[in-house]
Amino acid sequence: MRKLTLLTPLFLALSLMAETPKWTYPAAPRGDHVDDYHGTKVADPYRWMESIDSPETKAWVAAERALTNAELAKIPERAAIRARLTQLWNFSRFSLPSKRGGHYFFSKNDGLQNQSVLYVQDSLAATPRVLIDPNTLSTDGTVALGTTAASSDGKYLGYALKGAGSDWEDFYVRDIATGKDTGDHIAWVKFSGMSWTKDSKGFFYGRYPELAKGDKLFGKLVNRRTYYHRLGTPQSEDKLVYELPEHPEWQTYDSLSDDGRFQTFYIQQNGRVENALYYRDLGDPQNPRLDAPVVKLLDAFDANYSLVGSQGDTLYLFTNLGAPRSKVVAVDLKAPARANWRTVVPESADNIDDIQFIGGRFVVTYMHNVQSRLAVFGTDGRALGEIQLPGIGTVAGVSGRDDEPELFYSYSSFLSPPTIFRHDLDTGKSTVFQQTKVAIDTARYTTEQVWFASKDGTKIPMFVTRRKDLPLDGKAPAWLYGYGGFNIAMHSAFSIPPLVWLELGGVYVQVNLRGGSEFGEEWHVAGTKAKKQNVFDDFIGAGDWLVAQHYTSHDRLVIQGRSNGGLLIGAVINQRPDLAAVAIPQVGVMDMLRYHKFTVGASWASDYGNSDTPEGFAYLRAYSPLHTIKPGAAYPAVFVTTGDHDDRVFPAHSYKYTATLQAAVAGGKNPALIRIESNAGHGGSSGTTPVSKTIDEWTDMIGFSVAHLPAGAAKVPETWTK
Repeated sequence: MRKLTLLTPLFLALSLMAETPKWTYPAAPRGDHVDDYHGTKVADPYRWMESIDSPETKAWVAAERALTNAELAKIPERAAIRARLTQLWNFSRFSLPSKRGGHYFFSKNDGLQNQSVLYVQDSLAATPRVLIDPNTLSTDGTVALGTTAASSDGKYLGYALKGAGSDWEDFYVRDIATGKDTGDHIAWVKFSGMSWTKDSKGFFYGRYPELAKGDKLFGKLVNRRTYYHRLGTPQSEDKLVYELPEHPEWQTYDSLSDDGRFQTFYIQQNGRVENALYYRDLGDPQNPRLDAPVVKLLDAFDANYSLVGSQGDTLYLFTNLGAPRSKVVAVDLKAPARANWRTVVPESADNIDDIQFIGGRFVVTYMHNVQSRLAVFGTDGRALGEIQLPGIGTVAGVSGRDDEPELFYSYSSFLSPPTIFRHDLDTGKSTVFQQTKVAIDTARYTTEQVWFASKDGTKIPMFVTRRKDLPLDGKAPAWLYGYGGFNIAMHSAFSIPPLVWLELGGVYVQVNLRGGSEFGEEWHVAGTKAKKQNVFDDFIGAGDWLVAQHYTSHDRLVIQGRSNGGLLIGAVINQRPDLAAVAIPQVGVMDMLRYHKFTVGASWASDYGNSDTPEGFAYLRAYSPLHTIKPGAAYPAVFVTTGDHDDRVFPAHSYKYTATLQAAVAGGKNPALIRIESNAGHGGSSGTTPVSKTIDEWTDMIGFSVAHLPAGAAKVPETWTK
């Protein structure tokens, strides 16, 4: 036995000090800006970061990038993780087909193409041909294809292009037969579809007024208007067909019934979940009356309403009026009083996730305990049976036309890559249309749905995916993902990064928090405004349950969320810094007192409320990630991500949050780093991020996580290096 000396404790202490990183972060001067909220003074020392293009902000961003890149370069597992992500990502995948004018349209990615390519197929038996390949439009893959819509006669395709991850789109028109553009060009479009009139002479769209150059990306958006563009004319001649000048902050979105007769307008007030529904009867679809009067069919803002389909003078509306899990009602426009409404798809115990009017029938996607089932109803309300799915998983989408029995649906799960089925409503038969295969044996793994009690006793479900023979001894690293907002459900969707995490020996967990749509509007509302704390309690409860059940331990837990989920992670680690070893808040809404002053943020008040009211200020300040950081607390290793062109969640959210957090943890054991992607936007649901950039980001997130877990907690398999 080696003889111990009195100096040994000193040597041990010096050794530990040498191994403990002392983090020095880029200088971020604190200003003296203070805001007065209803008599309460709130400091905002990094307000200068809201000037995104100022020399000071650019210098700070450059310094943060240099620091983060230097730290990521030290991670030995990073190269192997990137190689495995790239290998598994290299598989063909397809979008759901849509049919118009006798053509089938779908997108396909061969595997590692930065952007998916749009194909057209003139019949089911015909050979697909490329119609638009956005990969040819930029060298770095940052130009993406957005909205597409074909004219009724099948001659033209309207399409949108987005650049650098922005939500702004420019519309163009392509001749489907020749593959050449017509010269039509529409600018200043954001969050809009293209609704072609039945005569195929033009389309409706929504746009915002032209903004000053410095305001285009991050300025507040108001005065949305609906226009009609006639093919072959300049945008300056487009006809203004609807606006709400008396309510500049309200958002108006339009759509057109499949028969081309009814144009509907959805009116959304800031701060309200419910919407109004107006319509215009265009008359003869082949000779539409663009100046027909707009009828305020539903103007009480008392529920959600959307058009599912129409037959003659009857509109079929999807609504949660008196039905938190939603239903479909038939409204006869000759007698539109509510007393005359007829329920055709009743509310059930399962929430309606999606509904389509196809072949004169309603195809309903239900969520039964966050698992999909497909049912069919007639317009007379008769239940016409179910479409059998291949297993327990998710129907990601259904497409079809109101006058044909053919439909397509996409099915997947955490361990099953998407398969697209073609189904005939008349025969009841489903056949595989497109199937994808991934180079990994998923039979080694299993997904189980578990339930736990949140802080107030509410039962919360989550999906746990792991190796079948993984011992529950608390030694496995676990990745916990959540969202919890805006009536959006977290389905059991297939994705490559969780598979890589599983191969590293990890457990992947997705929790269904309140605020989503999993169990109807009551579940959604229970996670909004003054009740937002329920979402954080649910997520914290999920992490604690995983530890209590020995799936993992707190020092092996990674937590991640995007956008509203980034807000979730920021709030959670302020409330429970000990919950996890690693926290990854991506493109998060971090300044809850000012979020509504940028881009489309004002519309999020339907879920958040805002600080313009004393009540809103009080509960927002209580959880706002930026304003509840705890100096000196033992935070987990934090890896913030954002894009410098994110015009949905203003990047200054992440900048100000990171600077504040770095000041609070400077010199501590764990780092607080920010990854700022250049020439990139919101990513995720925007669908514009190039595959190469997505792989880069996941390489860094997984690599950072592995580096800040206990040594050996996540191991690179030997098979990766063979």
